[in-house]
Amino acid sequence: MSFDLDDAHWFKSTRSGAGKDCVEVAFLFGGRVGVRDSKNPAGPALVFDGASWDAFTQGVDSGAFACALADR
Repeated sequence: MSFDLDDAHWFKSTRSGAGKDCVEVAFLFGGRVGVRDSKNPAGPALVFDGASWDAFTQGVDSGAFACALADR
């Protein structure tokens, strides 16, 4: 499935600081959420349905991915 992201309003988290190595997020039509690499804004973007994005952000908030990051 293809999405037109030309008019998307991309933003970085307020927690990302001054660094340029961040992801950007855009809330899209139909409750979808776009995610892209801030270093490559013309590159590919991932698009999630709202329920999947909510599950992911709840997992981040609850620390569900902490072990995966600690093992790196």
